[in-house]
Amino acid sequence: MTTILKEVDAVVIGVGWTGSIMARELTKAGLTVVGLERGAKRMPSEDFTLPNVRDDLKYAVRQELFQDAQEETVSFRHSPSETALPVRRLGSFLPGTGLGGAGSHWNGLTWRILPSDHKLRSHLTERYGRNAIPSEMTIEDFPVSYDELEPYYDHFEKICGVSGKAGNLRGQKIVGGNMFEGPRQNEYPNKPLTQTMAGSIMEKACKDLGYSTFSGPSANSSEVYTNPEGLTLGACEFCGHCERFGCEANAKASPNVCILPNLFSEPKFELRNYAYVKELVYDRQAKKVKAVRYVDTRTGEEYEQPAGLVVLGAYVFNNNLLMMTAGIGEQYDPATGKGALGRNYCYQLSGNTVTVFFEDKVINPFMASGAHTTNIDDFNGDNFDHGGLGFFGGAIIAAGTTNGRPIQTRPVPSGTPRWGREWKQATAKWYNHAFNIGASGCSYAHRENFLDLDPTYKDVLGRPLVRMTYNFRENDHKLVEYIGAQMERIGRAMNPTKIGPASVRRGNYSVVPYQSTHNTGGTITGSDPKTSVVNRYLQAWQADNLFVMGASVFPQNASYNPTGLVGALAYWSAEAITKRYIKNPGPLVPV
Repeated sequence: MTTILKEVDAVVIGVGWTGSIMARELTKAGLTVVGLERGAKRMPSEDFTLPNVRDDLKYAVRQELFQDAQEETVSFRHSPSETALPVRRLGSFLPGTGLGGAGSHWNGLTWRILPSDHKLRSHLTERYGRNAIPSEMTIEDFPVSYDELEPYYDHFEKICGVSGKAGNLRGQKIVGGNMFEGPRQNEYPNKPLTQTMAGSIMEKACKDLGYSTFSGPSANSSEVYTNPEGLTLGACEFCGHCERFGCEANAKASPNVCILPNLFSEPKFELRNYAYVKELVYDRQAKKVKAVRYVDTRTGEEYEQPAGLVVLGAYVFNNNLLMMTAGIGEQYDPATGKGALGRNYCYQLSGNTVTVFFEDKVINPFMASGAHTTNIDDFNGDNFDHGGLGFFGGAIIAAGTTNGRPIQTRPVPSGTPRWGREWKQATAKWYNHAFNIGASGCSYAHRENFLDLDPTYKDVLGRPLVRMTYNFRENDHKLVEYIGAQMERIGRAMNPTKIGPASVRRGNYSVVPYQSTHNTGGTITGSDPKTSVVNRYLQAWQADNLFVMGASVFPQNASYNPTGLVGALAYWSAEAITKRYIKNPGPLVPV
């Protein structure tokens, strides 16, 4: 039996970055808001304190803060001709669960995508010709330009207290910052983090090669900082426990630190934890989501929460699942190219590294933060001429130390046995004398990379699993080979004692090794209802009181970590809702 609850003004599904932002902005506008979070209420003062938070086995290896694949997962196949099977153990990507979502356990890199990434199809067509983009590459322009989104990027960076240095301040290029970035109106809120030994070696080698280095924009605060919400972040302690961990010093930006304390003091907001959203109640004729049904995982009871406005702020797969099971939009068909729901699923070309070893240099890998890199953007996006290369896109290349935790940090030269006496000796010798040069590459949409519902396998609530059809394509293979060569060139310029070959991922995509949790697409934003699911304000074309947040709205994935764009789009959408939609409910863009 389902218990029908009293109607509220708005329901927010998922209380991570986007859910927290939207709930905060909606309550400021006077709306009553219920936040539904399937996991525990984790708060830094209770859950991320010493000594328990520095448990490498619990958090990094046993994945305490991540989704339980035995209850909810995806099925996977490489192509439409294959039969998909469920992913029973998370590996390639790690969706979060619990209050704050992935914003609790992320590393903190907070990028703005390039202006050319905002208008990708138009840009590539203008530069390389009308027929340059392969027909199977289904990339699109974002319907929001960089200039339109710049103030919202700026605000999110101030909420997070991002540490960095501008490279393009109101059109003036500044050495020491990222001179490839779009023009920003303000400097970063905090100065860059102190450079690591690995970063200084990277900087010298890149300057010798003629490249421009800069400090990666980090939501690890370089000093004590108070954000526009009046909430204070501590200074980073360089403890090396960022990725997969909460922050003991409140120095790593998260919804739990930067927004939620104020939201919890707001009488118009109610958080319901252990509220596992089951389905959206969709009125197709009215083009409205009338209510949200969820299960209390502690009691098994089912509830229906009516609301005038619904914000879908869950993870990429969950956003797609809830819209697909409700029938909001037409399912994408790769054979015909028709339909938009599930279209343009993208990932990221991560995990490509070159390891360098120095007998005469002490690296101190354990003194680190999650976003503690020295970067170059010379080979990112379309910052270099792609004529004759046979691919589009690029990668950020970076060096630095994000942790030195001994369970998983064991750099050894190529040819070292994988166990035994020689392995132990090599581990002891090189632990403090090595680091990785890494790359994160873009993922451009392909006709046969998409999401739909699995016809066979179901989750713990009895819903079909999201079926992920994805593989690396020719563009991806050529891109990583090219970037791998650039990484090796940089590594050799460092004059290391030893250097490993670039660990470029070849062959088919695998769900086993961790690569990144930067999944995108499926509910993409666009200007045409035939090829997109939400409009430029992230409002669903087929349900005007439903707004969809997060990276599921990306029409393709840039090389950068997605959080900066995710946060900026959330503030952009929130302003459209509070200043326009509330006053006159209905489509914000004519259909």
